[in-house]
Amino acid sequence: MQVAPARYRPVAPVALALGIAIAAGIYVFGRNHTPDYTTSLFGETGTGTLSLKSWIATGVLAIAVLQLTSALWIFGRLPRLRAAPRPVALGHRLMGALAILVTIPVAYHCMFAYGVQTTTARQAVHSIAGCVLYGAIVVKIAAVRFRRMPDIALPLAGGALFTLVALLWYTSALWKFNNYSLPVL
Repeated sequence: MQVAPARYRPVAPVALALGIAIAAGIYVFGRNHTPDYTTSLFGETGTGTLSLKSWIATGVLAIAVLQLTSALWIFGRLPRLRAAPRPVALGHRLMGALAILVTIPVAYHCMFAYGVQTTTARQAVHSIAGCVLYGAIVVKIAAVRFRRMPDIALPLAGGALFTLVALLWYTSALWKFNNYSLPVL
């Protein structure tokens, strides 16, 4: 009796295409939507949302650092540490879900209050990174869930997510905390 060969499933190209489609869809919506600066976020409107969103973004950046550290531990990339115990992997998943959930109200507010703005370099980088973030989340989840993804897909997707979160924080929260000015790195 012969075993039928496993069928090729183009998971990586499909996941990447879906991520690109999501990012492009958010971009198109943001460019064509008329901004409504009175859109509220937890009862705050206008410039009152900036401090709130800056602190939320700072929390998400802290979660991203924990995510990166726990992922490195889970995959044995932290020197002098034994293999990560099971609770670390569970915590990694829960913190990732929390990070996604926390960003949704902020993203909603940004999309409806401001849309995609490209007037300044900071706004353009922030807007485009915000659009790409949710596409990258889809690719990262696919890299975790589907075994037929290339081995490099998970670290690339995770690294891209960390970079996007850091870039979004730099172009928003740090900008706000630094008196509406970006410090040069």
